[in-house]
Amino acid sequence: MEKAQSFQDLVVWKKAHQFVLSVYNFSKSFPANEIYGLTSQLRRAAVSVPANIVEGFKRAGLSDKLRFYNITEASLVEARYFLILAKDLNYGDSNEIILQTEEIGKLLTGLIRSIKKVII
Repeated sequence: MEKAQSFQDLVVWKKAHQFVLSVYNFSKSFPANEIYGLTSQLRRAAVSVPANIVEGFKRAGLSDKLRFYNITEASLVEARYFLILAKDLNYGDSNEIILQTEEIGKLLTGLIRSIKKVII
């Protein structure tokens, strides 16, 4: 397997970027009174996922990489909760996007495991 030259080579980043696009599309139909509430919180958490992958990718130290990938995991779980909340508030069916969070989570787990193998 060839080493990624850019964060854009990472499958997990590609999936995370698509996730953000899905979140923006999904949340554009939220009620106007949510613009500074759930819409903003969900979008912020979603954008944090690929952004922290990018930041972690560029870190030289493996422990630094792990720290950013752990932050990515936390943002992903936060976004997942907001998607559940939006569904429960009847703002739309977020099941497909929630499935994206599961896939990204699995990819992140694999990436973190591979880094930990190098450290140990």
